[in-house]
Amino acid sequence: MVSEDYHISFFKPTTDSARRNRNMVVQLVLIWAVAIFGFQFLLKILEKPTPEPSLGIFENNWPAVEQGKASSMELQASSQAVLSVLGKVAIQPDHRQMLHDALSSMAWQLALEKEELKAHVAEFENLAASAGHIADEAYLKKKSELIPILAGIFGLEPVDVRTKIAPLEIKSSMMESFDAAGKEQIGGIMSLYLTHNQSFLTDARFLGFPFHYFYTAIFLLILFVGLCWLYCIRTDQFNKKYGIED
Repeated sequence: MVSEDYHISFFKPTTDSARRNRNMVVQLVLIWAVAIFGFQFLLKILEKPTPEPSLGIFENNWPAVEQGKASSMELQASSQAVLSVLGKVAIQPDHRQMLHDALSSMAWQLALEKEELKAHVAEFENLAASAGHIADEAYLKKKSELIPILAGIFGLEPVDVRTKIAPLEIKSSMMESFDAAGKEQIGGIMSLYLTHNQSFLTDARFLGFPFHYFYTAIFLLILFVGLCWLYCIRTDQFNKKYGIED
């Protein structure tokens, strides 16, 4: 007869101690799964599409830009909203290209010295293409010269972070190429990147953090450590009960 004393199976435990340990592991995993996926399902159920303020500003001013009847203020408001989107990381390449086109076109319309602006941007692009690294002295010098020029054109305050990205987002080759088809697509692109799903779970704050961030980044980590601690405590209790020694 073959002895089963050293046969260990998580799914078919052969002893009462192993069976209790299996059940405890299953319970702890279920708690962990509910804590993670239950919260995600709750977020999905409660979330509502909420636009950023920049989207409302853009939608109020873009129709005049699209029709070619925009004032300087309407062009500046629209360009600032476009820069708000271009400052985001995850943008599809074709969408970024379209936004570059729109921004460059509005800069061209706003500039008093159009050819001078185009020459400045083209020079910066050439330096950016030839620079071996972003700390290149000539590249940084030209960027610092272009920042206040574009800040004035777009109506941005010097402390506005968008002034830092404006030189990187405007393209000299696109200043006179924005067509009607592109103008029609911009509204949908802006709405895509300036609308986010929100609920009281994302808006509420706990210990200085947005609640959903605190829950997923901090609480779940604490819960995991707590479950591991509980498993160790219960395992020691089972070992004492069944006379098992390490």
